Amino acid sequence: MRTIIYLTVFSICGLATLNLATCASADSTNRSNQTAHTSPSVAPAAASETAPEATVQPAGANKMETRLAAADNEFGFDLFSQIQAKDKDKNIFFSPLSVAFALAMTYNGAAGETQQAMARALKLERMSLAEINRASAALTNTLVSSDPKVEMVIANSLWARQGVQFKPDFLARNREFFGAEITSLNFGNPQAKNTINNWVSKKTKGKIPVIIDQIDAQKVLFLINAIYFKGQWQKRFDKTLTSNEPFHLLSGAQKQVSMMSQSGNYRYFRGDKFQAVSLPYGNGGTSLYLFLPDQDSSLKNLLNGLNHQTWEQWMGRFRDTPGDVKIPRFKLDYEINLNETLKALGMEVAFAAGKADFSGMRAQRDLFISEVKHKAIVELNEEGTTAAAATSVGIGLTSAPSEQQRFTFVADRPFLMAIRNQQTGAILFIGAVVDPK
Repeated sequence: MRTIIYLTVFSICGLATLNLATCASADSTNRSNQTAHTSPSVAPAAASETAPEATVQPAGANKMETRLAAADNEFGFDLFSQIQAKDKDKNIFFSPLSVAFALAMTYNGAAGETQQAMARALKLERMSLAEINRASAALTNTLVSSDPKVEMVIANSLWARQGVQFKPDFLARNREFFGAEITSLNFGNPQAKNTINNWVSKKTKGKIPVIIDQIDAQKVLFLINAIYFKGQWQKRFDKTLTSNEPFHLLSGAQKQVSMMSQSGNYRYFRGDKFQAVSLPYGNGGTSLYLFLPDQDSSLKNLLNGLNHQTWEQWMGRFRDTPGDVKIPRFKLDYEINLNETLKALGMEVAFAAGKADFSGMRAQRDLFISEVKHKAIVELNEEGTTAAAATSVGIGLTSAPSEQQRFTFVADRPFLMAIRNQQTGAILFIGAVVDPK
């Protein structure tokens, strides 16, 4: 009789402004060189403990990282569509990049049908494993160093049950290309979960103190990705202009929110039944994109046309335009188990005991994914923000207004938001705000 043992993937991400950390290490604005700790129960990944290669951009990385960012974005829109269908009346905020990174580490141990299913779901079919790993390292390096005025940290870790052997090359790849800290723990010790939670808490500056509630006897490996973003507006909102104004909820009711205001020149475009504006952080390497349905339309209509292809078309339609912007100040958190969502995207076999093939992690085919959990926090205020958004309304977009035509953008009803890296096009966070709090 074969014993089936579980592996668990955690994705802890989000955005933060000012002193709020959401999903990752805030040790520095650059990715830190992380030391992997290995004990005899985890087969050593490599003899050398040198800095991860991810800090050095490989030749041809620009093209590779752009391909990977596009794949991650496409996966992110599929993920967003599934999540929104499930939580359509709730605030949604998550990092498709964090989920993709966590699953990419897992993908390094997949084989056979499981690997093929994951490649299809993650949109990685046209990239080899070597290309995915090199591109992940290059993309990480670009994201954490693209703007000295924006703090972006990406942290990864693997936590293995003491006594369970994993293949050295699996551990080595995750250490080298994802900078993963690798630690062997006695999962039978009640303090084991505290050790992992303390790592998460440290990386999120205490904002996410607990990610693991318990470790059952069949859990053998936790793969964790954490992303932290902290950015100040290129043009800060004047706090004296913030005032209480009504926000129209999906139910038709109204609530009072703190509405921030400013005027100036922005990247803007008018779509079919919606308008969109981009607010840059720091030196402009990363921006918040806001998409607002017209009053005679709805968030549902806006989301119906949202996909990767439409998004890319929209990105080419923004033009410098003078206007007035009002957006609510808010803070929210979001937590979701992604098991059913990922199964719906074609990854069923990876969750199936006795069918999943993670023989790239260990010779025995006794592993399967038991849980993929994602947690994120976001705060948006006068000095900075973190947000998530996605927007599309299918076809029939009108042309962008001329620079002389002034616009008014008042986010007093449910809207979409996304944080995007301009150099790679990677969507760091995406979400829908229906009830700002």
